Amino acid sequence: MNAPNYKTVANHAKDIADTATGYFMGNPIKYNNTADGDIDELLTAFDGAEIDQVDAQNALNMAIYGRAYEYIYAKEGMAELDSTSIDPENTFMVYDDSIERKPLFAVYYYEVKDDTKDTTKHQAEVFTENLHYHMVLRSTDSGTTQSEEATPHNLGQIPIIEYRNNHFAIGDYEQQISLIDAYNSLMGNRVNDKEQAVESILVLYGTQLADTPEDAKVAMKILSEEGLLELPGDSARAEFLKNTLDESATEILRTALKEDIYTFSHVPNLTDENFAGNTSGVAMEFKLMGLEMITKTKEANYKRGLRQRIAIFAHYLGMKQIALESHSIVPQFSRGLPKNLLEISQIVNNLEGKVTNRQLISLLPFVEDPDAELEALEEEKKKNMEDMPMFNQDNTKPEDEVEDEESGVLGEEESQSDLPADGQGRKAGRSVR
Repeated sequence: MNAPNYKTVANHAKDIADTATGYFMGNPIKYNNTADGDIDELLTAFDGAEIDQVDAQNALNMAIYGRAYEYIYAKEGMAELDSTSIDPENTFMVYDDSIERKPLFAVYYYEVKDDTKDTTKHQAEVFTENLHYHMVLRSTDSGTTQSEEATPHNLGQIPIIEYRNNHFAIGDYEQQISLIDAYNSLMGNRVNDKEQAVESILVLYGTQLADTPEDAKVAMKILSEEGLLELPGDSARAEFLKNTLDESATEILRTALKEDIYTFSHVPNLTDENFAGNTSGVAMEFKLMGLEMITKTKEANYKRGLRQRIAIFAHYLGMKQIALESHSIVPQFSRGLPKNLLEISQIVNNLEGKVTNRQLISLLPFVEDPDAELEALEEEKKKNMEDMPMFNQDNTKPEDEVEDEESGVLGEEESQSDLPADGQGRKAGRSVR
């Protein structure tokens, strides 16, 4: 009888990568221009290249491989740029040996199979600051060749951008792989133990199943079908022979391994009871402190690559007579967290009159463009005033009332002038006590 050998997989690696990616790039990056002028043309170009999708894939590759690569190219037959995230396993960047580590060129290599000719080619695309080289590294039919002429890509920089997850280009769960393997091994042993309990060996004491091997086979078949065994005498007994795991000790070890996996990755286990209930914003920030620290490192490294992306798009738009100052465009990240709208509304209400309305509106997570929201609010106020003319009347008094008041004032002045003066040259009049 073959012993069961189940290989269970609790995919903590995927959970860590997805959680870190969602927190880092769960919301699209916003871009602000610190100089005069709008950046609508740049944002339109980003939308055409589906940059938000590229950012999400880059963030996932950073979490898995520790680095991500983005390739920017001109669409075939169109005067537009496109962007895609390419496989980090098949891409690398070469830097010089200076302290600045300036990139010299980037290489993306891949395999091409032709089933009709039964041939295989290993090709590479090499990009420098100005040129694109297409190379055949190895081929089953033509050997090693290289294109005779390099093609200019006209993008002004190396069109492959490297994004690093951290200084060491290590993935979010790479250092916890041994713990994940130990957890899966333990869970596999538990499943195998339960399976062995079903297929355990039956041991008989003080008796035998049958007198001959042939009768024993018949008896085992009947025992398997009926599930009933009759033993002679009081001294005979039967039991299953099995190696049973200590469930309590196994559960303690499983819990410890799971806690260590998430603790040392700095990515919280969102299914843990500590995240249950309606947690306040401050309490949530304390629980996510470790994740926030590694995310700030991701953000700083990603901004470095974004500056190169913005410069490439600005250079390409400049060839179309669209001027942009790439250095004045600042990316803005926002964390992918559930928002407590009641808590945010209380903060906005407490800050009213102390900060600008634009800043208050920008705190609301469901408002994407605070400036547009302010304009819409002003338009709504004007429309409401126009719809209610009784509140839009002039406060000036009618002319006849003004004339009556003026005549009354003149009459009082004339009556005062008729009064005799006292000894001090003042008009005498009645005093009111």
